[in-house]
Amino acid sequence: MSAGTYTPRPGAAPVGRMIAAQAAFETRMLLRNGEQLLLTVVIPSLLLVLFSTVDIVDTGGGEAVDFLAPGVLALAVMSTAFTGQAIATGFERRYGVLKRLGASPLPRWALMTAKTLAVLVTEVLQVALLTVIALALGWSPHGSPLSVALLLVLGTAAFSGLGLLMAGTLRAEATLAAANLVFLLLLVGGGVIVPLEKFPAGVRAVLELLPISALSDGLRDVLREGAPMPWGAAGILAVWAVLGLGAAARFFRWE
Repeated sequence: MSAGTYTPRPGAAPVGRMIAAQAAFETRMLLRNGEQLLLTVVIPSLLLVLFSTVDIVDTGGGEAVDFLAPGVLALAVMSTAFTGQAIATGFERRYGVLKRLGASPLPRWALMTAKTLAVLVTEVLQVALLTVIALALGWSPHGSPLSVALLLVLGTAAFSGLGLLMAGTLRAEATLAAANLVFLLLLVGGGVIVPLEKFPAGVRAVLELLPISALSDGLRDVLREGAPMPWGAAGILAVWAVLGLGAAARFFRWE
């Protein structure tokens, strides 16, 4: 046995391993949080089942589930990437968790990367669950899976930027109230349940520029109409992603 067999080797783990470990931890914390599960799983599932089986809102011609499923998928992305992430990060900032993590060997950019990976893992589970429910309700999706995946990734980037911006600039209590309020407002006015055609022309022109509307309509064009990649909707999401992530990087406060 050599003398150096038990020689300590202090030092940080490789960044990739640290990101993977932090992402796994963030995912477990997200899935164990009852309030987060209510936002990310229960509410979208209930809305999909309720409005697909009960004639409450006129969704136009065809089966209601064909209109609702893409919108609820967009809502699920918003609930995780924006609402859930904003609230969780806001309270981590308030209680000093972010400050302590920022002083650890894990770089701050790597922490944000881990949070984004946790959001993506959660969204994969959401999309799988909602797809199974929608198919059971008679949903007949069309279009390219690659177009759907690109829209979901762009929507995630857009909502993540906005969520981190809110969490990094407002107090935790204000973030909690504002994030839930925005969630409710966009649920009603973002084309998720109520078609944008039901709104006055002037209002509709503004609503169509919102990220939730772009994601809902883009997914609907692909999955309901079988259309090619809706570059207009993708462009709107890309602009929101650049603005949101850029502002979050510039103004995010760790304390």
